[in-house]
Amino acid sequence: MQLSTEKQQQADTLYLILAGIFIASLVSCNLIFQKFFTWNPFGLYNFEISVGILPYPITFLVTDLISEIYGAKRANRVVVAGLVSSIFVLGVVYISNLTTATSWSPVTNAEFSKVFGLTTVSVAASMAAYLVAQFIDIRLFHFWKQVTHGKHLWIRNNFSTMTSQFVDTALVVGLLCSVGAIQWARFGELLFAGWLFKAIIAALDTPVLYVCTWGIRKHFGLKPAEEFQ
Repeated sequence: MQLSTEKQQQADTLYLILAGIFIASLVSCNLIFQKFFTWNPFGLYNFEISVGILPYPITFLVTDLISEIYGAKRANRVVVAGLVSSIFVLGVVYISNLTTATSWSPVTNAEFSKVFGLTTVSVAASMAAYLVAQFIDIRLFHFWKQVTHGKHLWIRNNFSTMTSQFVDTALVVGLLCSVGAIQWARFGELLFAGWLFKAIIAALDTPVLYVCTWGIRKHFGLKPAEEFQ
């Protein structure tokens, strides 16, 4: 649809904000991944997962929202921007780790390396999985959008995200096991726990996606299933 100049500027600003949230979530999960925690919701299952998994589902929520409102091409642009940002952060962390801390530095070389030393491995594994999973997510999202003729947003949101999250989790955990960061004996446990956690979050964020798409469509006067041109 054709927007007024003011509305177009608002739409462009919203796209940049969503892209910023996506990139911040992606980069942060690669930096904090070494801390693991337990979570036992209602005593049903005891999760042992990395804190890096906390912001990661947000990336899929954002790409689904962008796909729904702006279309697949602009969603793919955000994925590429996230890849470039991750590579840039990888370079910054790598160079920082090579420097020698001063005698009065609050953080020593050993402490810095312990926290960020595996970031190179993490980002490399994450980027490989990230590219595959995100493009799968976007393609499946639009596949289900075509099949359902733009109806049943919950179907394309959950089916695309849960499938791509399984692929992502399997690739990340597998690559980290391959380089010795995690023992292979924990592969199945971490794969199941990681995917189950992401699947639960994907189901829980469906109302958020509905509210966001409804608000954006109402504000810009978009019809159901209509995308910005």
